[in-house]
Amino acid sequence: MLVTLVALLAAATIAVPLTRRSGLGSVLGYLIAGLIIGPSGLRLVTDVEQIANVASLGVVMLLFLIGLELRPRRLWIMRRAVFGLGFAQVAVTAVCLGGLALAVGVRPPSAAVLGAGLALSSTAIVLPLLGERDLLTSPAGRDAFAVLLFQDLAFIPLVALVPLLASGHAVAGGLPWLDVAKGLAAIVLILGGGRYLMRPLFRAIGGASSPELFTTAALLIVTGTALVAQAAGLSPSLGAFLAGVMLSDSEYRHELQADIAPFENTLLGFFFISVGMSADLHAAMADARSLAAATVTLLVVKTVIAFILARLTRCDRTNAIRFGLALAQASEFSFVLLGAAVAVGALSADLAALATLISAASMLATPILFALSEQFLIPRLRRAPEPDFDTIEPSDAPVIVAGFGRMGQIVGRVLRMHGIAFTALEQDAGQVDVVRRFGAKVYYGDAARPDVLRAAGADHAKLLVVALDDMERNLRTVETAKRNHPNLTVLSRARNRRHAHLLMDRNVDGLVRDTFHSSLRLAELSLTALGVEPEAAARAIALFRDHDEANLIAAHANYRDEAQMIQSTQQAAEELTALFEADRESP
Repeated sequence: MLVTLVALLAAATIAVPLTRRSGLGSVLGYLIAGLIIGPSGLRLVTDVEQIANVASLGVVMLLFLIGLELRPRRLWIMRRAVFGLGFAQVAVTAVCLGGLALAVGVRPPSAAVLGAGLALSSTAIVLPLLGERDLLTSPAGRDAFAVLLFQDLAFIPLVALVPLLASGHAVAGGLPWLDVAKGLAAIVLILGGGRYLMRPLFRAIGGASSPELFTTAALLIVTGTALVAQAAGLSPSLGAFLAGVMLSDSEYRHELQADIAPFENTLLGFFFISVGMSADLHAAMADARSLAAATVTLLVVKTVIAFILARLTRCDRTNAIRFGLALAQASEFSFVLLGAAVAVGALSADLAALATLISAASMLATPILFALSEQFLIPRLRRAPEPDFDTIEPSDAPVIVAGFGRMGQIVGRVLRMHGIAFTALEQDAGQVDVVRRFGAKVYYGDAARPDVLRAAGADHAKLLVVALDDMERNLRTVETAKRNHPNLTVLSRARNRRHAHLLMDRNVDGLVRDTFHSSLRLAELSLTALGVEPEAAARAIALFRDHDEANLIAAHANYRDEAQMIQSTQQAAEELTALFEADRESP
């Protein structure tokens, strides 16, 4: 057992950082690690089924954590996406894939099983794939989650209907409506338990005052609800998800997340490794051409159908492509459905083995295709042609504001209050449209270009305020202004200390660091909230501000020398401590 555990951890530790650095994501790293150490590779681990059974808890915990993030009200809002888009994706994809199977000579019952089984997508792959790129809250992420949730709900009816596709005597083992009733009863039990039993349980054990007991109870909730769902023939992850939703409004939500997340991350990684280990490379190589053709067909059909459905719901091209590629693979539940079909005679063992290989290959290919699209395709789609810059009307305004975002707008409002005219320039066309809708006059133009700056009146203006968010563009604008308009006073926003030093290199007339003064104000309020007298808090903040600004100027001389900067920072911290002590001792 220890050898197996060491092999799993070592493979993940080596493979995952390599794929993440190459921009292919961590999921592919786990899959490759499983291929290398599994039965088709070095054979360091051979009991794949046992590992997969334990590691599947990672998927269960992932769905529980997602449920904790979803309020019941938000879930109700998503009902159209879940039952509308979700049903359409499963139904249309199943029909198309089943039709293709019929076209190559598969008999109708088997074609129906293949269509339904391969129409499902892998929750365990899709959600981490989107999550590590911060896409879960994007339109593509929300729609993908809605479809996956519908697939979890649809899984039990699909399994229950499989015996109907077999010969007549196979149906006698159990009626589908009874299985559906058991599933509905399990859902009611989980929802009722979440509402009336779980919160009292956490209150009884004293919440976070007993950390180890709280963690034990959290794991009991996750595994217990998964067991209830599984006993009723439902997806275990669906049971955990419902439990998470019921606890999403509780006061214990954050503690549950903190306790479950470490287990979820580790076990989910092991699950992906087990998927990689389950791929039979020897069987794949025996008929590589047919496997490759079938896998490509599956990926293309599912991607195209999902893309079209997303576009029909008025999703933009970028999110539609992400939605399609995310759902392109088969699911871990496809294996279960195929196995159930073989058991009742609805599918031959040879055809099920081929479909299993196709499913595994599609799961391996999806992270690669998604990563390649994010690196090469999505950036090209986003690179829309820039509209022409505005023609700036002649003005004798004494101030030019370059960058009319959050900081630039505040500067502009204060200037307007004092009756001081200004010309505002902004290079984000979308931002220009938004600001103009609120009645502000702002021109679309790049202040770093000499002709645009001159057209804005830099020859006779007195002041240029550079409030650009982008550091490089900010520096180019300052350079342009200093080089072509030496008599123009230039004040600039600085993103951080390094940016401030770079602005000093360009002899800017004044700078304000992002969040510096607001942070000082927040610190002052914190001191007074803790009982420090307002006068003492204000004096401490003023002392810190003066010392930090003086240190910023002093450090400019050697900011490119890392060793000197470290020494200077340590020395400044010691000086500031001495100043505070001296201030505390003074009457």
